[in-house]
Amino acid sequence: MEFLTLNTGAKMPLEGFGVFQIPDAAQCGQVVYDAIKTGYRLLDTAAAYGNEEAVGKGVARAICDGLTTREELFITTKVWVNDMGSEEAAYEAVKTSLGKLDMNYVDLILLHQPMGDYFAAYRGITRAYKEGLTRAIGVANFYPAILTNLCEHVEVIPAVNQVELHPFFVQAAAIENMKAYGVAAQAWGPLAEGKHGIFTDPELTEIGRKYGKSAAQVVLRWNAQRGVSIIPKSVHVERMEQNIDIWDFTLTDEEMEKIAAKDLGHSEIVNHDDPAFVKYVLKLH
Repeated sequence: MEFLTLNTGAKMPLEGFGVFQIPDAAQCGQVVYDAIKTGYRLLDTAAAYGNEEAVGKGVARAICDGLTTREELFITTKVWVNDMGSEEAAYEAVKTSLGKLDMNYVDLILLHQPMGDYFAAYRGITRAYKEGLTRAIGVANFYPAILTNLCEHVEVIPAVNQVELHPFFVQAAAIENMKAYGVAAQAWGPLAEGKHGIFTDPELTEIGRKYGKSAAQVVLRWNAQRGVSIIPKSVHVERMEQNIDIWDFTLTDEEMEKIAAKDLGHSEIVNHDDPAFVKYVLKLH
């Protein structure tokens, strides 16, 4: 596994495991255990996913069985919009998440969306960072102009910005903007949530054949090779094993460019610029 050193000095695995859309507690706990057993050390959850307790139990079981230690793990969770109305609310949300995870600290706390009073909320997670409740803080879904405004005004620069990144939504300029501020890019949906025929794409498949890899493995390697942290999700152990088996080959510059050329220049999963989407999210609890 390769690592990114964040601006706080914390080391984050370049590849991790996400638990979005695994609401069943028993299944989520088992999946987390299986992921750790497979070799994943970065685990990404969120208050909004409703499975922090299950993640905590899966982690505790893996530690109890000697598969890992808490120090070897990198745990990320996120503050949801309904807790982003004030500094105090965000700070308390961090403590609530820690209680559900049954942990004294997490490695990364993100603001899940650039909505509500995100400046106040960011002060709340900054307070949590200063008190040692997290080893780093950051944001998710903060697009370039919003991230720039935040970075120009906050005391602690975000360590990570988690956004949609895959060959059909490359966001090269956004990544360069993050780099300018020392913010690490992390990809949610690195496999485009299965859209665009990504698993059977002829060009991706052809590149994979050269290395004995699948199209999915090529896509994950592409993001990792450009320095983007990835958090693929699967409930199947064999797929977990495939997703993490991307560290024994290197794509050529030509192949990297060929993959990036698939860029559509926009998301076909979610439009964060759509006022209707913002109103929808603000109504969620």
